[in-house]
Amino acid sequence: MLGLKSPRVQIMVERAGEQTVSLDDCAQISRAVSVLLDVEDLIAGAYTLEVSSPGIDRPLVRIGDFDRFAGFEAKLELARPLEGRRRFRGRLLGTDSEMVRLQSADGMVSVPYADIHRAKLVLTDELIQAHKDKT
Repeated sequence: MLGLKSPRVQIMVERAGEQTVSLDDCAQISRAVSVLLDVEDLIAGAYTLEVSSPGIDRPLVRIGDFDRFAGFEAKLELARPLEGRRRFRGRLLGTDSEMVRLQSADGMVSVPYADIHRAKLVLTDELIQAHKDKT
């Protein structure tokens, strides 16, 4: 059928500690999940399975991510405007209750975590060096 794509299952894996996820880890997880999906027949027909690690300029999805990566630069996109803006960029300052704090070029901003539609780290030399120091 023209124009119809098979469903895509995306899995992003991360270790609980500081150790990074390898390509072999992703391949092993992909094989195991593929078998489970096929045996349980959870997805009818053909599908595409993608297993990856978050990468250096990772998305920030849990509120704890904003504390874990405090000190690094991030971009935030809000679901609704805050003071007339939906996009913010600056150095993460962590969280305070349910608010994500960010030092932007315009000063310190507190953004409600619940209003964040999308957030990710910005690839900087500092972030690359921190990643190298960790591995």
